[in-house]
Amino acid sequence: MGRFATGITIISTPTPAGPHCMTANGFMSVSLEPALVVVSIAKRAKMHDFLLNSGVYGVSVLAADQEPVSKHFSGRPDPNLPPGFDDHAGVPLVAGALAQVGAEIVDAHPAGDHTLFLGQVRHLADRVGEPLVFHAGRYRHLLNPAADSEYSDAWSGFCLDPFGPPSSA
Repeated sequence: MGRFATGITIISTPTPAGPHCMTANGFMSVSLEPALVVVSIAKRAKMHDFLLNSGVYGVSVLAADQEPVSKHFSGRPDPNLPPGFDDHAGVPLVAGALAQVGAEIVDAHPAGDHTLFLGQVRHLADRVGEPLVFHAGRYRHLLNPAADSEYSDAWSGFCLDPFGPPSSA
C-alpha cells in the first residue's frame, strides 16, 4: 500500500491530560450531505481508546513545511518543537495546517486490526498552501506547477469523454 501517495494528517482528540495526537494517512471524506469523514485507527494504538472515550476527533491536513510536526507525532518526539493548537469546540487542531476538520464520532466499525471511526463534520477550515505528501516510506513535496497553462490551477474540472459529451470529474 506504500505505493499509493497520500497526504499526511494529525489525528487529535482531547484527553484529561491535554491533546493526544498521532500522525496518520488513513483518512478520507465519505459524504458531503451530511458531511462525514472517516479515520482508520489500529486497535493497539493509544488513540483508539482515547477516541472511544472522547467521542470526537480532529484531523489536521499538514502543509509541506510541517514535516517536523508529522515526525513529532509519529513516535519521534522533538522536545524543542512545541506544537501549537487551535481549539474548536473542545477539539484540538494543529495550527497552520492546510485543512482542519473537527468531527463527532457517529459510528465505529471494526475492520481487521483497525477500527473505522465515522465522524460527522462539526468544524471545517482551510487555507491555501502546498501539502505534505507521503509515498514509498518517504515524505515528498509537490513540484511547482508547470508554466504550461494546460496544467495550471485554472483547470476547469471537466474531462473529455471519448464516448460522449464532457462530464464533470
